[in-house]
Amino acid sequence: MSAEAEATPSRLYSGHNRISTQALTSLARAAAGSALGIPPHDVRADWSDDDGLLALSLVTPIKIPSLSAVVRDPARVPAFGGSIWERAVSARSEILTTVTELSGARLSRVDIRITGAHVTERVRVH
Repeated sequence: MSAEAEATPSRLYSGHNRISTQALTSLARAAAGSALGIPPHDVRADWSDDDGLLALSLVTPIKIPSLSAVVRDPARVPAFGGSIWERAVSARSEILTTVTELSGARLSRVDIRITGAHVTERVRVH
């Protein structure tokens, strides 16, 4: 073997790295909590195989303004990032990007099921 082949990074650092399912789940919960404005402990994350890639399924509440605040000021909805639907669609790509960039895992998709609401008066700041 040549000296050049022996000096390649793959030869210097042989072995492999693994990220546990628990670590990926914690990362996904944190990313979802950040994207949806809720505590990560309120998010349930499950993984499945999607033709060799990871599919992430999230079950979570979402932060929303109080209905009385929206009645007084309809601009509260855009200030929160839009409707629940718009925010969930936006959160999907944000979560996928965050989990992929931080873990190196290849995700095929992120599915979000909104199961409740955390009502707040504060506007979500990104």
